Amino acid sequence: MKIEIENKEQLWTHISAQLQDVFGDHAYRGWLRFLKFEEDAGAKVILSVPTAFIRDLIKSKYLEGITDLWGQANEEVKVVDIIVVEKNEEARQDNFENAPKASSKLSLDTLSGNTDGLDPRFNFDNFVVGKPNELAYAAALRVAESDTVNFNPLFLYGGVGLGKTHLMHSIAWHLHNMHPKRKVIYLSAEQFMDYYIRSLRHKTMIDFRDMFRNVDVLMVDDIQFMSGKNSTQEEFFHTFNALIDQKKQIILSADQSPSDLTGIEERMRSRFGWGLVVDIHPTTYELRLGILQAKAENLDVKIPQDVIEFLAHKITSNVRELEGALNKIRARSMLIGGPITLEGTREALKDLLRANERLLTVDEIQRQVAEHFNIRISDMKSSKRLRAVARPRQVAMYMCKNFTSKSWAAIGEEFGGRDHSTVMHACKKVTELKGTDPDLNEDIHILERILSA
Repeated sequence: MKIEIENKEQLWTHISAQLQDVFGDHAYRGWLRFLKFEEDAGAKVILSVPTAFIRDLIKSKYLEGITDLWGQANEEVKVVDIIVVEKNEEARQDNFENAPKASSKLSLDTLSGNTDGLDPRFNFDNFVVGKPNELAYAAALRVAESDTVNFNPLFLYGGVGLGKTHLMHSIAWHLHNMHPKRKVIYLSAEQFMDYYIRSLRHKTMIDFRDMFRNVDVLMVDDIQFMSGKNSTQEEFFHTFNALIDQKKQIILSADQSPSDLTGIEERMRSRFGWGLVVDIHPTTYELRLGILQAKAENLDVKIPQDVIEFLAHKITSNVRELEGALNKIRARSMLIGGPITLEGTREALKDLLRANERLLTVDEIQRQVAEHFNIRISDMKSSKRLRAVARPRQVAMYMCKNFTSKSWAAIGEEFGGRDHSTVMHACKKVTELKGTDPDLNEDIHILERILSA
């Protein structure tokens, strides 16, 4: 049943109480707690925040989910808009309470040991390890546990939502808990630039340099955001060199390898590759399944196994979308009541599933598999039973079932009009062989990375 509440302002009270559970503590404390109800415009509701920065960030990351919550609670609401209302100056400043004030003196104590920017959900204990991320996990854990500097810098890179920030936060939490006397700074590249610009503006560069060049561990997330910022890169270059000379640990993350970072000076890219550069690969089905199972165990609603397997098969882009999908079906269950079902999941995620389906077609999968095994695409639809052709054909069927939402019968039609039972047998056979044939298992992992990219 829909929630029976007299007006939308009261309904917002109910919805806003769910934001922390749906989007997490970090998102709520950092941004979502500033949302206020402003106006009921029928099919459109208007919320407000105190600054344009908060508005833009919420719109880019959370507005779709917030709109879904409204729609699930009241079908009349089709659009949610966010405006800036600077009527609450205290709230506006509260978002930056842990950052150095623009006119105040910067000090190492301001950031060192400060855990306010760290998400408590992101630690080594709940990081799900699989083949795509096992090296990155091992390197991060080694750096966090070591009393000496083994790799400098440790450079983690990979696509959006694959676990870079999770590992960065895990290292910071481990250092905070196990080595509280170490001077550790964790921040994003954007925050580093912000501190740098403030220091220039208020002529406190001596304080800035004292703060960043006298730490034991400097961790900078999303270093690619320094692209094109020449003066910031110049300052970071000297900070980097100073810490390396003192044998202090530097840990960086980016969405690309050092050599592929555009807008970053060559001397910077060269130094980023001095230590250990680790790629976090796109997720496999097994890793996505493990991640979903781990997250489902911590929720206060039961997620059926068939729903978990469905999500692991259909949402192949990144972990962030997986988590978002899980939160969405959980919120739907909380708001309209009733258990989570596969049918309800399909309905709640139809737009997301459609977007993922557009990424791959059966033709594309057949082409990639044929190219990998060095056979002709026409062999996928032929009646040839030679092992060199039959096995790749079975792998292609397996991939089609994992990466598209097509039925067994629909997949069979794409492979020369084969029966649905043939596709089912192929998927079962490939699943069995993955556990006994290391070479085929490696082939499948390679193809999954290619198709997930």
